[in-house]
Amino acid sequence: MRQTDRVSLSWAESYMGQLRILAGDERTLILVGARCVVRDGDGRVLLIKRSDNGEWALPAGSMELDETMRECAIREVLEETGLVARAVTPFALYSKLSLAPNMFGHRYQLLSLGCRVDGYSGTLERVTDETTDAGFFATDAFPDGTRSSVHRALADLARFEATGEFALD
Repeated sequence: MRQTDRVSLSWAESYMGQLRILAGDERTLILVGARCVVRDGDGRVLLIKRSDNGEWALPAGSMELDETMRECAIREVLEETGLVARAVTPFALYSKLSLAPNMFGHRYQLLSLGCRVDGYSGTLERVTDETTDAGFFATDAFPDGTRSSVHRALADLARFEATGEFALD
């Protein structure tokens, strides 16, 4: 799937969905993907409300076969917000084992590239196949249920923009 494709794959069609079927429910899998910080002209941060767990998060998701990390980041922004990212700048690489299983009982070790979206076009879609709401929020006015990873990514991005230091977790 290329970055400008609009239709998102179902879980069963996705690479991770197919891999999960082959590996079974008990095995921990390594999930590779991207999470993106999108800011508007007033510096507000775009958050999406995930349809799977109801949490507010940055646009993010896993990489598909035959896709670069850049394409993954751009595709995830498009799928979850309707916005077309023109360019992205990586600022962090996160890797951690999710100790608790997700809502489906699956465990993953996450490897996620933090990316700043450097310009975008289009109109924000608040509801998509993967989201139940979306909006730009001031950093001191995030909605209840915002994931802690949002705050971590924003702190890492601020450090990157101030010092050039790439966060490696």
